[in-house]
Amino acid sequence: MGSDPQYVKYPDLALSQYIFQLTNPSAPKATQQASLKSLQDAISEHKMAPLYRHLAHPSEGLLNSSGEGSAQKPTNAGSKKSAAAANLIASKKTSHRVDVPWNEKLYEDLQKENEKELEEFQKEEDEAEEKAGETEILAAKGKRAEFWARVGDKDKAISTYEAVFEKTGVLGTRIDIVLAIIRIGMFFGDKLLVKKSVDRAKTLVESGGDWDRRNRLKAYQGIYLLTVRSYNLAAPLLLDSLSTFTSYELCTYSSLVIYSVLAGSVSLKRVDFKSSVVDAPEIRAILGDGEEKLSALSGAISSGPSAGDEEMTDAASAATPTPAPAAVNLTTLGQSSTGQSDVETPIDFSPLANLVSSLYVGNYQSFFLALAAVEDNFLSQDRYLYEHRGWFVREMRLRGYQQLLQSYRVVGLGSMANDFGVSVDFLDRDLAKFIAAERIPCTIDRVNGIIETNRPDDKNKQYTDVVKQGDTLITKLQKYGQAVRLRGSERG
Repeated sequence: MGSDPQYVKYPDLALSQYIFQLTNPSAPKATQQASLKSLQDAISEHKMAPLYRHLAHPSEGLLNSSGEGSAQKPTNAGSKKSAAAANLIASKKTSHRVDVPWNEKLYEDLQKENEKELEEFQKEEDEAEEKAGETEILAAKGKRAEFWARVGDKDKAISTYEAVFEKTGVLGTRIDIVLAIIRIGMFFGDKLLVKKSVDRAKTLVESGGDWDRRNRLKAYQGIYLLTVRSYNLAAPLLLDSLSTFTSYELCTYSSLVIYSVLAGSVSLKRVDFKSSVVDAPEIRAILGDGEEKLSALSGAISSGPSAGDEEMTDAASAATPTPAPAAVNLTTLGQSSTGQSDVETPIDFSPLANLVSSLYVGNYQSFFLALAAVEDNFLSQDRYLYEHRGWFVREMRLRGYQQLLQSYRVVGLGSMANDFGVSVDFLDRDLAKFIAAERIPCTIDRVNGIIETNRPDDKNKQYTDVVKQGDTLITKLQKYGQAVRLRGSERG
């Protein structure tokens, strides 16, 4: 049994989502105003003077063009900060953002509070060095590291955590420190720091980490892979985390469901998509109808290779998508082991449920509508998904086209456009891009209004490969036989 996780409370990654929404051109005004209030409340509650300055300072703040001293010229330091924090915000255009007003008195009060806390930490460290042992000294230094993570000072938090890491010999604590550094990197959108820290954590875990930390790292690694568009690598990690998720300091369970379904939908092969997404009990408990939810939660249904895979059906005879729930509250589906609040806002999963069901049964018109809804409700509203939303939508359109075309030799252009609910001109232009990139093996005959597929014949290819390999083997054996005969005659 491993020790309880440490250093999991800060930084609060929900705040980075609030900051993202303030600059998100796709966010509703009500959401932006709510995010601003939540951010301001958190800054006051947690005495976040460094983060407040980073965001709202008149000359250097990322999100201030209207506060005190707003008529200023940006300094070089401010420009560097803005460039370094490019991944913390959705858009640099001031027309799409809500500014964080600057209050000099508030900042001074927060600074004073921070100084008081630092003095207390220093006093505690001094007493520990005089009267206590190494464990108490490290605990005092750990509080200082958590303090810097709490108030939003990236550099000081990392340097303090590193100092604690160097002095700590307990493997579980060292892993916890690296996981905390990963979250700091995620908070500020520092992908290079996250990558290095994930690799570092993997090395530590493989050297003897306990099951809980190994399990938590899967979720960390999966979300990092989402941010760098490696959905094919993220999917198995995220889907595997669903049944044993405990990393509530990283994201909510509902967010994990969203990430898992999206990653699986765009990257898994059809058979794996059915077993890991369509039939997965954890996902059916969220996306299924009332009966399916009950069956999934009671364990009456299960996923896996034995679940089978129906033949793909033509769009004209496709089954009607399974009705999806209006909204789901996932509060009762998982309990955090870290003592953090698990209360989640109810989320409307119906676009996601429609996307999965319509793609699998081949109802392509509903699939395109669901894809548009998923882009509006999920891809454009989440800081980890926002950057690659265009790529995701394009890849899902490609997946739909490939799934339909692989069932036919010849398809009418008008018929296919009708199946997807788009115009012939749009379909022609969209397919042409994928054909030119060699993503779809087909040709478009616009004169006759047909699409001819050029599917590679796998069996013939395998037969040809076997013949070639067989010829090569026979040639080598003949040469070997000749060499053996020659040597035999020499001996004779």
